[in-house]
Amino acid sequence: MTATETGPAGSPRAAGPARGRRGGERRRPDWGKYFTWGVLCWLFAPIVFMVVFSFNDIKGRHNVTWEGFTLRWYSDAFAYPDLNVALLNTVTIAVLTMLIAGFLGTLLGLALGRYRFLGQSATNLVMFSAISAPEVVLGASLLSMFLTMNIAVGYWTILIAHVMFSVSFVAITVRARVLTMDPGIEEAARDLGASPLTTFRLVTLPLLVPAITSGGLIAFALSVDDYIITSFVSGSTQTFPLWIWGATRVGIPPQVNVMGTLIFGVGVLLAVGNMVLARRRSR
Repeated sequence: MTATETGPAGSPRAAGPARGRRGGERRRPDWGKYFTWGVLCWLFAPIVFMVVFSFNDIKGRHNVTWEGFTLRWYSDAFAYPDLNVALLNTVTIAVLTMLIAGFLGTLLGLALGRYRFLGQSATNLVMFSAISAPEVVLGASLLSMFLTMNIAVGYWTILIAHVMFSVSFVAITVRARVLTMDPGIEEAARDLGASPLTTFRLVTLPLLVPAITSGGLIAFALSVDDYIITSFVSGSTQTFPLWIWGATRVGIPPQVNVMGTLIFGVGVLLAVGNMVLARRRSR
């Protein structure tokens, strides 16, 4: 029973520590929010540095000190032929990886999420092993396989390697979507006379499009970003990350920052476009 006191008008009032709360309790700072924003700023700091220094009017080889604002590096973005070839290799490999890994990963994710078959557990194990294994192990293993099979390393071995480690990400994304789909929708389409192919084309595939798109974008980003595995199986073929690593010995030109900014901008546009399309489909 709470102890009370009688005020001047005879009304009860709480006794003890409650008297000091007339002005309200002091709100504690939300340290979790500040920590989250701090981590985000730390993660985006290199990107901001890259974008800002793509406008740096440098006079020497090293683009690490701000010397003034200029737009001339954007007009001379393709001044280095070797860099252009490396960027073209990176983009074409990434697009092919997105298409091939998207197709194979969709079929694999659909099979794992809908059917039960012999070797399903082993398939899941291999798929998750490809994701969790260190890239050094994957790169060395792929190089050993190519050398054993007398396959010359180069452009196509890079593509094979990128598809190999990207297909698991697409499969997991599609599999998660398949497991959350309502089977009654497809059953209703079949009850209304739709064939299995028509049901898949008009019902199943549109439901899977967001997951397929997300998995494909992940494969694209992983392919553009990869350095370790690519360095094992590239041979004499140069990609954008490999070219940057080689240029660090003599100084990275500002065109690298320009191309990096353009790639980042394209990635942001793709992500925003995918988000907008997903919201429109959900309405």
